[in-house]
Amino acid sequence: MSKVLKIDVITLFPGMLTGFLEESMMKRASNAGLVQFNVVNPRDFTTDKHNTTDDRPFGGGPGMVMKCEPLFAAIESVKTPQSRVVLMTPSGKTFRQADARRLADECNHLIFVCGHYEGIDERVCEALVDEEISIGDYVLTNGVLSAAVVIDAVARLRPGVLGGGEVATQEESFSSGMLEYPQYTRPTEFRGMKVPEILFSGDHGKIKKWRHQQAMKRTIERRNDLLPNNGENDENNT
Repeated sequence: MSKVLKIDVITLFPGMLTGFLEESMMKRASNAGLVQFNVVNPRDFTTDKHNTTDDRPFGGGPGMVMKCEPLFAAIESVKTPQSRVVLMTPSGKTFRQADARRLADECNHLIFVCGHYEGIDERVCEALVDEEISIGDYVLTNGVLSAAVVIDAVARLRPGVLGGGEVATQEESFSSGMLEYPQYTRPTEFRGMKVPEILFSGDHGKIKKWRHQQAMKRTIERRNDLLPNNGENDENNT
């Protein structure tokens, strides 16, 4: 796998990505040459004097639909045989940690297409899109924010992006099939709330077991759906 992950974002609102790409981990990854970002505006590929990117839907209905001509041109301006084109849409497959891992491990060039209005012309999906992703069962004004969520989840899994390396992502929520165990740091007591004594024991085996129990307890209480057997076999061990 190539060391550099190239990410192109197709959006009518490039300004919405400015802060996200120029702060924190994304900026560090870019400066280190680990991830290369590029934003493409379909409006730059229009051919009429009004730079039209949307039109009324055939068959009637509310809202506007993004036209296929500027989207085709925008995507094809950056697409290669190695690219994976991802459309951000509420009707897509729900994004999971396993998807973040798959995209991080298997792809060196991702193109995120951000819909707007009532969506995009279906011919773009049929001809150019490899997969459609949703970040949840709700609707946003456009796909930029959801694309940023997926980009963050994928980029942080690439080698070298996180300072802690692979260890930093192995015990996170969802990576192990459960939510992450609770974490503590200094001070040892704050407003009467104390750090669990076992974390000072120095017994790494007991600490590991405690963390597993806490992760299981938290998962059963908050996200029981993540457990294959709904936690029935492990609940008595917490």
